[in-house]
Amino acid sequence: MAEKSGYLTDKFSEVYSQLTKHNLAELKALYHQDIIFEDPAHKVVGWQNLNDYFERLLKSVIDCQFEIHETSSEQNIAFIQWTMTFRHPRLAGGKSRAVKGCSCIKFKDDLVIYHRDYFDMGEMLYEGIPVLGGLIRRLKESL
Repeated sequence: MAEKSGYLTDKFSEVYSQLTKHNLAELKALYHQDIIFEDPAHKVVGWQNLNDYFERLLKSVIDCQFEIHETSSEQNIAFIQWTMTFRHPRLAGGKSRAVKGCSCIKFKDDLVIYHRDYFDMGEMLYEGIPVLGGLIRRLKESL
């Protein structure tokens, strides 16, 4: 079973490492109709809702790429360590920003049934806001 989850994890990693706003349809081959997706700000249930979420998300950015660093899988669960690099017109003046994170994914019927992303929301959003970002960075440095 670890071999099968390794294959599915590699497939997931490959799709995400090549994902852009122009090939979003590639995600449909990864996800189960009953997918549950969570990140620090959202919980989305069902493939159509997840597709709509990704369309809105990628439409709002100038560009977004994932670099996969490490994966680990066993039976029907995998962990994927990544860095997301993106540019958003309203964050950091549209300059490139990088956020490190980890995804926990669970498989059912050879598809992703559960996907949870873990990352620092402050690093992703709030540090990119001119005045607030400086305050947050100074606070983090003082801890």
